[in-house]
Amino acid sequence: MGTASSLVSPAGGVGEVIEDTYGGGGGEACEIPVEVKPKARLLRGSLRRVGASRPGGLIGASFKSTASVQELECVAEYERLKKEYEIFRVSKNNEVASMVKKEAKLDRENKRLRAELQALQKTYQKILREKESALEAKYQAMERAATFEHDRDKVKRQFKIFRETKENEIQDLLRAKRELEAKLQRLQAQGIQVFDPEESDSDDNCTDVTATGAQSEYWNGGALGSEPSMGSMMQLQQSFRGPEFAHSSIDVEGPFANINRDDWDAAVASLLQVTPLFSHSLWSNTVRCFIISTDETQPEVDIFIRNYSPKLQRICETMGYFFQVVNFSAENERPLKDVRKWEIEKSSLVVLLLHLTLPSCLLEDCEEAFLRNPEEKPRLIYHRREDGRVSSVSVQQLIEQISYVNKAKMIDHIGNVEEGACEIYNCVEKIIKQDILGCETIELEGKDLGNKEESAAPEEVVFGDVLWDAHDEQEQMEAFQQASNSTCELGFEKYFERLNDLVAAPAPIPPLLVSGGPGSGKSLLLSKWIQLQQKHSPNTLILYHFVGRPMSTSSESALIIKRLTLKLMQHSWLVSPLTLDPAKLLEEFPRWLEKLSARHQGSIIIIIDSIDQIQQAEKHMKWLIDPLPVNVRVIVSVNVETCPQAWRLWPTLHLDPLNSKDVKSLISAECNSANVKLTKEQEKKLERHCRSATTCNALYVTLLGKTIACVGNTGNIDETLQQCFQCQDTVSLYRLVLRSIQESLQSDKEKGLLREILCVIGVSHNGVSESELMELYPELSSAVLASLIHSLHKMCLLTYGCGLLKFQHLQAWEMVRLEYMEQGENVISAYRQKLVEYFTVQLSRDRVTWRSADELPWLFQQQGDKQKLHKCLLNLFVSQNLYKRGHFAELLSYWQLVGKDKSSMAAEYFDSLKEYEKSCEGEESMICLADLYETLGRFLKDLGLLSQAVAPLQRSLEIRETALDPDHPRVAQSLHQLAGVYVQWKKFGNAEQLYKQALEISENAYGAEHPRVARELDALATLYQKQNKYEQAEQLRKKSFKIRQKAARRKGSLCGFALLRQRALQLEELTLGKDTPDNARTLNELGVLYYLQNNLETAELFLKRSLEMRERVLGPDHPDCAQSLNNLAALYNERKHYDKAEELYEKALDIRRRALAPDHPSLAYTVKHLAVLYKKMGKLDKAVPLYELAVEIRQKSFGPKHPSVATALVNLAVLYCQMKKQIEALPLYERALKIYEDSFGHMHPRVGETLKNLAVLSYEGGDFEKAAELYKRAMEIKEAETLLIGGKATSRHSSSGDTFSLKSALSPNIFLEHGQR
Repeated sequence: MGTASSLVSPAGGVGEVIEDTYGGGGGEACEIPVEVKPKARLLRGSLRRVGASRPGGLIGASFKSTASVQELECVAEYERLKKEYEIFRVSKNNEVASMVKKEAKLDRENKRLRAELQALQKTYQKILREKESALEAKYQAMERAATFEHDRDKVKRQFKIFRETKENEIQDLLRAKRELEAKLQRLQAQGIQVFDPEESDSDDNCTDVTATGAQSEYWNGGALGSEPSMGSMMQLQQSFRGPEFAHSSIDVEGPFANINRDDWDAAVASLLQVTPLFSHSLWSNTVRCFIISTDETQPEVDIFIRNYSPKLQRICETMGYFFQVVNFSAENERPLKDVRKWEIEKSSLVVLLLHLTLPSCLLEDCEEAFLRNPEEKPRLIYHRREDGRVSSVSVQQLIEQISYVNKAKMIDHIGNVEEGACEIYNCVEKIIKQDILGCETIELEGKDLGNKEESAAPEEVVFGDVLWDAHDEQEQMEAFQQASNSTCELGFEKYFERLNDLVAAPAPIPPLLVSGGPGSGKSLLLSKWIQLQQKHSPNTLILYHFVGRPMSTSSESALIIKRLTLKLMQHSWLVSPLTLDPAKLLEEFPRWLEKLSARHQGSIIIIIDSIDQIQQAEKHMKWLIDPLPVNVRVIVSVNVETCPQAWRLWPTLHLDPLNSKDVKSLISAECNSANVKLTKEQEKKLERHCRSATTCNALYVTLLGKTIACVGNTGNIDETLQQCFQCQDTVSLYRLVLRSIQESLQSDKEKGLLREILCVIGVSHNGVSESELMELYPELSSAVLASLIHSLHKMCLLTYGCGLLKFQHLQAWEMVRLEYMEQGENVISAYRQKLVEYFTVQLSRDRVTWRSADELPWLFQQQGDKQKLHKCLLNLFVSQNLYKRGHFAELLSYWQLVGKDKSSMAAEYFDSLKEYEKSCEGEESMICLADLYETLGRFLKDLGLLSQAVAPLQRSLEIRETALDPDHPRVAQSLHQLAGVYVQWKKFGNAEQLYKQALEISENAYGAEHPRVARELDALATLYQKQNKYEQAEQLRKKSFKIRQKAARRKGSLCGFALLRQRALQLEELTLGKDTPDNARTLNELGVLYYLQNNLETAELFLKRSLEMRERVLGPDHPDCAQSLNNLAALYNERKHYDKAEELYEKALDIRRRALAPDHPSLAYTVKHLAVLYKKMGKLDKAVPLYELAVEIRQKSFGPKHPSVATALVNLAVLYCQMKKQIEALPLYERALKIYEDSFGHMHPRVGETLKNLAVLSYEGGDFEKAAELYKRAMEIKEAETLLIGGKATSRHSSSGDTFSLKSALSPNIFLEHGQR
């Protein structure tokens, strides 16, 4: 060990060598620089050693034995450096932590900026696409603007030529006027009376100008100066008596209100054309036969159902109806009382089978069916007798009561049960054909018209070549009735005002959007408002369409547009070719709407309910965005969640949730119907529960009320309420309802059948009929099916639509899917396969009905089985059924799914027909083959494949000429269709020859005044118009129009006589000594009907009896007596007994003034009739205050700016002119003109007619320049109307009550006859 002195350098040497004491002399020497401080460890060790060897520590030690100053400085420096190091380390650690945080923050910012960048890129792409769309729209607008400029220049040139021509004609007219006035003065100087007041009858529905001097038809002529001029008096000439203000009109309430005899036949035919006439005995397109039988007559029932029911089903199928037999066995009679009553109400025919006894449990059914039969549906009693045995007293009494009260048909049978069942079948078949479906009556009428085959004429004959499906129309009618059958208004009055404001708002106006949640009451609101509009605005044409479940037929856009177009065409009496190509149909609809709305003399309202359920609604309903015609308003309803974004900018009427008052009234109404009384506590619970948006829903509340009512007094209402309160939306409440129905069923078999029924309906295209369900499930009896459907219908799950069972609401369908089909596509595919197998069997039995054509291709499409779909489409009868019912777009979509283009599709059809032709033998099969060829040709023509359409049409023509006769009417039909192809092909020469041949055959077969002849004339006229042969075309159109008028009158006459027969049967049941208001009303209506059939003597008898009975029962001052007086006065007016008519009209007017409101329509009718009578009798001073009163009534009823007010003003102005008071007439005409222009626009026909009258007035006043200007404006409107309707004659059968037509009262020949005298 060394000492401390050995560690210190003595003085300024460079270094020293330190030996390694631990190495044992074996280490190497190290040179330590002087600048390096010695480590504190060595210093501390030296100090310790010094202290240890010298007691007392360092005291007294020498400098060499203690630490030096340098060593102490090293220690201090060491401590300082240590502290700095620690501070540095901590600061650096803090900096590292800060950097980590900053890195994390920058990472988050980077992610946010990247997300914003992606959003900006998407926005940029969207803006880029919108820019491209805007550029495309701009280019299209520029193209339209260029086309418009070209058309405007063309119109300017035409107008210049027209103006120069008309100015020359006006000069000629003025010269002719001066000559005729001089001639008139000479005639008057000779004492010749030219004007006959007898011919000056006026009417509020037409504005005609006549003269005291020369009478001319200058307003109807094309050249203004080609006819003699006018005199100095204007008046209204009756040319059409509309349903509102009609001269000699019968004033009767009910179905014959305000119809006059002249237009009765045409009006009935028009009504039948617009709305199909369905028998009152049919419940939703189904012939329902309800059989009441005893145990003794059960064998007849079994034989009838087993052997004869399938025959009746085939008969009904061929006519497009379903057939259903319902029979309850004896053990099911008592527990199913409500079900049996419901079935009797729905039944078309009730058959009662009796033998010796009648159980007491059947008495109530017999009384319900036979003694309470207000609709007088057919009833049949089968009574099997046995020799030596007498029926019980109850049987005899029942038969006597039925014979006394109801005219039921009786079958008294003595023999075995097989013969009895056969007799029942024969009688039921006759009742179905004659009384329910009316096919025997149609056949008889066809024979009366001259050809037996007319009864089997295809429906498109009525509407030209338009293909129409009556089932779609009936489905819409039933949907409207079901939507409006609720008696609760739900506070709709505030919404009605908004809808009324839309109708009254000036054009142009976008569609109104009625929005709300599912089940909020949109359909109910629209249907109730439609009913109000039909009641208060009869001149308004309302077209509605209720869209059902998505992917159903009612949701196909092409069918919706075609239906709306056809309804417009039918109301306008326009028969024109209509394309079936869905793309062209959607494209052309705006032009059709503008064209047909111009023909309608009133407002048109189009209502589409649940428009958002249409597939690609925004794409297929583009016409909603375009400006609508001035007299057209559109209302659509949507769910809030599924409304297209572009439509949200339209004016919107949103349905709010129900308030507590409406909720309480709805639930109370349901409970009261079941005699269920809720306690105050239960009502408070319901009020607290129904506060959210989903529980204040109209459908939810209705379903809640039905659930409580169904429990009734037998169940625990509190427990039911607790279960309902757990359901917070409609779907969950539907699930609770379904489970309660399941619990009410007696067996697992019935529960399984319930599931099967709901699932089959859920996977079908448009629903399933009851007869189809019974064939699908043979173990299902009619009684069990009736009970299940009654429960499901009662709880708003199922409803009927055109004979098919469907879900009443989309939420019910969703509930079934969640309840039974949650396992996925396998379950759905299994049920679809069951339907596929069923309809495939129907096809194999040659039962190609409209049902198999609707369902089978759609099912294959849903399964994605293109091979089977292809095979199904090649079934010629399936494709023919779809095409002939107008389902062109659906058929085309199937072929597109298969992957076939138009040419290959045509080739495959043609090959199939060739193959089918090889198996055809006999005349009937060849005729069927010809029909198939014709259908294929028409289908290809509609596809635009004209060259390929010729071959099948020519083959159809060859077969018919060979199998039938060259002059057979069906040959004319083939010629007509082939000519149509040549017209589209621009081969007018070939088409003209074929049309003429078809016309000749039709005239020889049906006569010169048959509708089919009119069709050929229309086709020829269209052909001539395309060839610019306008004169020949106009002649043919006039001839066709006259034929159609006569045919309409014949059809209306037949329907009128049918109504007469019905009323006569009611009359026979009247007790002669029993005076009641109903009997008096029936007598009045009988008088009306005989009047309309021109049997005036018989009509007078009935009207007098009605008046006498009403005076005895109601008193002489009752308004009903005024009605009878008005009708009698109209009859006397018709027979020219003007004094009697005047007396009766004055009595009726006095009664109605005292009994009715000042603006009541019946008062207006009597005022108008009496005013016309005064004018006819020359009592003009008496007529003036009545015409002024008519103006006041219309102003109070419709407002001062309604077109009806303008009509009344025009009539008053005409009367003033007749009284030589032109100064008073002028402001009336001007005011009427302003109203017409504001209501219909400046180019409406009514504006033109009023301008003509003003022109005459100015002409009479000597202002020839103003007269010429007004006349030119009127002629521009006339020519624009002629161009718009394609040169066809204007319709006289508008639903409007105010229709104008200008014609002279006297022809020029009368003037010549007077001149010769």
